[in-house]
Amino acid sequence: MDHPLGTPPHWLAAGRLDSAPMPDAPASNRLLVLQHIGCERPAAYEDELLARGLTLDRVQLDAGDALPDWRLYVGIVAMGGPMGTYEANRHPWLTAEMELVAEAVHADKPFWGVCLGAQLLAASLGATVAPGHGPEVGVLGVELTAEAAQDPVFSQAPASFPAFHWHGDTYTLPPGAVHLARSELYEQQVFAYRNAYALQFHLEVTPQMVAEWGQVGAYASSLATLPGEDPLADLIAQVSAVEGSAIPLARELFARWLLDVVGIA
Repeated sequence: MDHPLGTPPHWLAAGRLDSAPMPDAPASNRLLVLQHIGCERPAAYEDELLARGLTLDRVQLDAGDALPDWRLYVGIVAMGGPMGTYEANRHPWLTAEMELVAEAVHADKPFWGVCLGAQLLAASLGATVAPGHGPEVGVLGVELTAEAAQDPVFSQAPASFPAFHWHGDTYTLPPGAVHLARSELYEQQVFAYRNAYALQFHLEVTPQMVAEWGQVGAYASSLATLPGEDPLADLIAQVSAVEGSAIPLARELFARWLLDVVGIA
């Protein structure tokens, strides 16, 4: 399969990176959070972590933070961002991040990726990530596949639910992954691979976060493609309308991942 960065990097050819000596066992309550822009926080997912007395170490890659040893953590959460996985020439840290994701996931480290985080997981597993046929922006329906009924995280979720989308890229299903959800515009919305989960959409966001995103140049440019006199205000209103169901669902799904995949009681 062609890789978006050209020749497949060595971590895909080998299946994982060359392993360094194993450190001490990871702290049982500490998770690694990978952020790619300050305004795309874990939000409701972070609320669930903190409510359970867990600790997170936040690394903001676009600000130059160094990647730590993933083996020191019981799980990894990767959030969204305005860049594409194929833009390592503009964001060189993407290559190191995908190396980390590939090595961690092949070692069965629990992973939860959202939007760009989902695309990073797909690319790290050898799938193609590329611009889609058009932007998917707004609160739109997500429909679970039949396979979701057997999944430990999504088996109890509604068969369909509204979620907030703000993306233009999409990905092919990685080899060995299980397809768990689709939308009307894009077939790939959720997949699972071993202990790793990819969610293309945002259940975790608040109206205030959407307002922040609207001030980011890369995001603001996509607003021009939307109808209406004030597309950002329309998006904020859409998120406000579903916040009462989306936030609890975000925390419920994430809690199942913590309990049944990460193994945190």
